[in-house]
Amino acid sequence: MKANGRVFKYGDNVDTDVIIPARYLNTSDPKELAMHCMEDIDADFIKKVENGDIIVANKNFGCGSSREHAPIAIKESGVSCVIASTFARIFYRNAINIGLPIIECEEAVKSIDAGDELEIDFTTGVIKNKSKNQEYQGEPFPEFMQKIINSNGLVNYIKNK
Repeated sequence: MKANGRVFKYGDNVDTDVIIPARYLNTSDPKELAMHCMEDIDADFIKKVENGDIIVANKNFGCGSSREHAPIAIKESGVSCVIASTFARIFYRNAINIGLPIIECEEAVKSIDAGDELEIDFTTGVIKNKSKNQEYQGEPFPEFMQKIINSNGLVNYIKNK
């Protein structure tokens, strides 16, 4: 499985309250959550994001509360992958559980800029920066985690077994 998209870049400690502000947690509708994704850190994000685009951030992405709403909002907004130096463990688990691909790769994060065009191979973990003609080796998921993501989340994976 592969992803291609344009980069939205953020810094350290992007917490779940920034990804989806708590004032919108009165709904669990993915489309409604997506309409407010990243708005407190990037007011124009939802106006600019296109299907397949990629979020790149520094360390500790998804820290804060354990709400599953954050990866749901990101995925539903059209983002195909999040690349970060590190992820908060609960966000990491929630992302896999809902089928949002994430990759840890500090080398890529240091080199990639907002607006760069990337191609990601989830099977190998290779991240190609088509804008800079560079390649980075991210951490690929084990096969069973790839199957969960390809099934669009843990619930679908279990249903299909």
